[in-house]
Formats: sequence, structure tokens, C-alpha cells
Amino acid sequence: MAATPEEIRTEFERTHGEWDDSWQAVLELDPGFLAAYSGYAGVAKRQRHLDAKTQAFVGLAVDAATTHLHRPGIRRHIAAALAAGATPQEVMEVLECTATLSIHAMNVGVPVLVEVLAEKGIRTEPAPLDAEQERIKADFTRQRGYWNPTWDEMLELTPELFEAYTAFSSHPWLHGTLGPKLREFIYIAFDTSSTHLYKVGLKLHIENALGYGATPQEILEIMEIAAVIGMQTVTEGAPILRELAP
Repeated sequence: MAATPEEIRTEFERTHGEWDDSWQAVLELDPGFLAAYSGYAGVAKRQRHLDAKTQAFVGLAVDAATTHLHRPGIRRHIAAALAAGATPQEVMEVLECTATLSIHAMNVGVPVLVEVLAEKGIRTEPAPLDAEQERIKADFTRQRGYWNPTWDEMLELTPELFEAYTAFSSHPWLHGTLGPKLREFIYIAFDTSSTHLYKVGLKLHIENALGYGATPQEILEIMEIAAVIGMQTVTEGAPILRELAP
């Protein structure tokens, strides 16, 4: 026997701890679909490999990423994080880590530039790093806790930008309170999101997270949280449909 709309709402609120008019609109238009979504999004809630605060941070990173910027989700996840005991400073740190997504314009663009330069014979091989570039590389490695070849070409071709990015991206690492594993979880969250899907960064940050002691189950749960944002198509559209439909 199918659950009644009242039962679906009760179960949804029990599992997800929230209710607003967008959920109400979905319930009114297709209660069965809302029930299916509740079960789908509830997997991470039931497994709890990550605590409630970390789950809220992951959801916030996905919704606050510049490739997505879903304001209702940002508000919802900040509220959930604060309710789970997060401080405003910790929430701000999540946002600061998430803001580093924009460097992927360089991570993707510089290799393409290098490829074209090679095709035209303008740059045939990497140039050796000078003393200043070596210093910048050492600063990044010390402040961020790793070095990866994905940074080599950027450091070579635009060291001034890379040094400025080092200071920008390292600010939460130098002044924040979140642990390094949790920061890596934030990077994984926005890299794995369907609005970004940055495989190079995803692999790098999974490697870093495992190095900081993360479990495969924790990383999978980050992906499970990111994997449910497709429902925002429905929560944004259903209230409009309800308003306009005859």
C-alpha cells in the first residue's frame, strides 16, 4: 500500500530535518516522486560515515561552488552546520576553501596553451625553474601540504599568479581550524559535483584525503551527497508549475 502524502512528509522531515514550500509543491504534484527522492538522498543520512556537521559542510561546498550557486541550498546547509555545532568561523572556512574552484580556469587553460605553443614550435620543452620559482614551489608545498605536477606549467609560465594563488588558497590552511582531511573533503565535494566534474582535481584530492586518513566509505559518502543535487531542478520548478498550472 502506497504511503499517504502525510506519511511521506513525516518521513521526509524525520530523515532530512527540513520542510519548506518547495518540498510542499513537490508533495502536492507528485508525492511518489518525493518519496523516491527522500529514500535516495537519505542513504548518506542513514549510513553516517560522516558526522552531521561534515555532511552539512559537504552539501554547502556543492551548493556554494561557483559552478552551481544554489542559494536555497547554501542557506539550508549553513543552517544545518550551525545546528550541528559548527562555528561561523568554520562555515566561513568552508566557503573560503570552496572559492578556490576558480583556479581550475588555469588548471585546464594552461595545459591547452602549452599544447598550442608546442604545436607552433614556440615552446618545445619545460624551462628549468629559477630560484624565485623554487621558493614559490616550496612555499606552496609547505602551506598546502603537497605538490602535484598539475601545478608545474602554471608555476613556470606565470609565477606571479601562482604565488598570489598560493597565498589565497593557503589562507584557511594557515589561519583556519578545520583539519586537513576535512578541507580535502571540501575540494572533493565540488570537484565531483555534476556541475563541475573536474577529474584531475578529484583524483588529486582523493589521494590527499586518503593520505590524511580518510576511508573509502567517507569519500563515497561525499559523492553520495553531491549526487542528489539534480533534485533542485524539481524544487525550483515545482512551485512555478503549481503557480501557473490551471
